[in-house]
Parts: sequence; C-alpha cells; structure tokens
Amino acid sequence: MEVQGKIKLIGETQSIGSNGFRKRELVVTTEEQYPQHIMVEFVQDKTDLLNNFQVGQQIKVGINLRGREWINPQGEAKYFNAIQGWRIENLQPAQPPANAAPAQAFEPATDLTADEPNDLPF
Repeated sequence: MEVQGKIKLIGETQSIGSNGFRKRELVVTTEEQYPQHIMVEFVQDKTDLLNNFQVGQQIKVGINLRGREWINPQGEAKYFNAIQGWRIENLQPAQPPANAAPAQAFEPATDLTADEPNDLPF
C-alpha cells in the first residue's frame, strides 16, 4: 500500500524502553478534495530513511497496516492500529542549484547559402 502527499511534519527519533527500540513519526497531508493528515511511523533502522527529507516535499510512502490486541486489567480486549512506513520516495524533480546560470537558448542559423561547402562526411 502507499500514501502520497506533502510532508507536514517529521518528528525526532524516539528511543522507547531499555531494549533499544526506535521510532520516528511522519505526517503526510494528502492532496484530495478532503485532505487527510496521515501519521506514519518508521521503526528501528527505517527511522534513518527520513534524514534526507524536509517539510513541504511531495512524497510517496510505502506502508504496512499493523493491528494488535491488548487485554486491559479488567479483562476487556482493546484493539489498536498502526501505519508503518518501510519506503519513502521523493516525487519532486531535482532542482538546479540556486546560483547556477540558466542555460542559453540558441537560435538556428538562417543566413546559410548554397555557396558554402558541405563538409559532412556523408
């Protein structure tokens, strides 16, 4: 499954518990008639995938839906869902550096005459 939209928020990496579990949250705003703010969590080594992204970028995120059951102290079952990201892809084309000079457009030559030699090898 995939979620596509614009990055609204990139959270800091959180370490949870003493076992070294890491997670990082990303909020993606979808671009549809009724935009949705979807929170996607990246866990363990996948948290590093977010290092090269910034708020405002257009992205596509590969996700998995996760669900789990929890029995509370009263013996009642509660159910929780999570959206976990496993891939993230930039959808914006690469921007040229701001200090790069724009490419010059050349107009085709129009003053050619038949008297000029044709030096093409074919």
